[in-house]
Amino acid sequence: MTTSTQREFFLDSIRAWLMLLGIPFHISLIYSTHQWHVNSLTPSAGLTLFNDFIHAFRMQVFFVISGYFSYMLFLRYPRKRWWKVRVERVGIPMLTAIPLLTLPQFLMLQYVKGRTDDWHTLSGYDKYNTLVWELTSHLWFLLVLVVFTTIGLLVFQQIKNWPEAKSAALAERLTLGKLSALFLLFGIAFAALRRLIFIVYAPILSDGLFNFVVMQTLFYSPFFILGALAFKHASLKARFTTFSPGCAVGATAAFIAYLLNQRYGSGDAWMYETDNVISMVMGLWMVNVVFSLGHRLLNFKSSRVTYFVNASLFIYLVHHPLTLLFGAYITPHIHSNALGFITGLVFVIGIAVVLYEVHLRIPLLRFLFSGKPQNKTPAPGTATG
Repeated sequence: MTTSTQREFFLDSIRAWLMLLGIPFHISLIYSTHQWHVNSLTPSAGLTLFNDFIHAFRMQVFFVISGYFSYMLFLRYPRKRWWKVRVERVGIPMLTAIPLLTLPQFLMLQYVKGRTDDWHTLSGYDKYNTLVWELTSHLWFLLVLVVFTTIGLLVFQQIKNWPEAKSAALAERLTLGKLSALFLLFGIAFAALRRLIFIVYAPILSDGLFNFVVMQTLFYSPFFILGALAFKHASLKARFTTFSPGCAVGATAAFIAYLLNQRYGSGDAWMYETDNVISMVMGLWMVNVVFSLGHRLLNFKSSRVTYFVNASLFIYLVHHPLTLLFGAYITPHIHSNALGFITGLVFVIGIAVVLYEVHLRIPLLRFLFSGKPQNKTPAPGTATG
């Protein structure tokens, strides 16, 4: 594709905000009823609800946008060049973050939790699996994007080669109701697969690499492919940029069901499978809610928005160790959950933005945290995309 496409400002903004929502998500996790690496002494019901809301839909919408832009770039580059560019953009920051961020984070948590003396008692596999979980940590979606990029070499080529008339006719028939039924079936199929694995060999579900590369990839693949189809067909994209009251009502009902399952479900029963089905359909409906609101409110060019679009990945990568540092050493000294949450936001965002500005001035760090060749040094305060 040699012709340029119109910049999708609202999708850029939504993608950035979804990344940045990881900050209040993880800080609220400290103050929630969910057990995490670090927790406050007294959990907050309000911050637990806030945390659950973000967790229920954020990554589903994110992978739709990723599929949208990935297919757009697939049409722009030769296949091998596309794979190389995409893997570099997500793989290099992931590999950079492991030794610079998640490894120090893991060592700090071992010290904070007093587990350093127990490490030698673990088996070789347990050490390996612990490191996979802890070092991949909040980087898992980058690993999944590498998998999607590799699979996309085949899937995107099939989408591209699909006869235009048949493809367009199918997209026209895919109403939100039909998509809802389709995603319900996807959720049930995924839940059935998980239950089958649980019956046949349950320990594999606790394997970090299997969880990220296989289970997470399978769950989010319908959203990634939906994003690619939305780029190919304007009629399908319009389904999501046009607000649907039915999707808003459905998403609200699904979120209530999600909360009830979280509160009263049992991990030994069907809680996880029920969660899969609810999250699948809720994710689809929230794509409509988020896209339509974003198209109405965020579809404009702004230097401030552009700055955070460019900074969002870096800020997301560094926020996790900063959040754990705050939770381990500052949270115990703040007795108000609300004050602690606000202080945590200021602490994490403030330091992350400072670190982002510092890294802009160091070409090697700019490359390592973006995966992009650095041809020139930007002026201080200038964002790079």
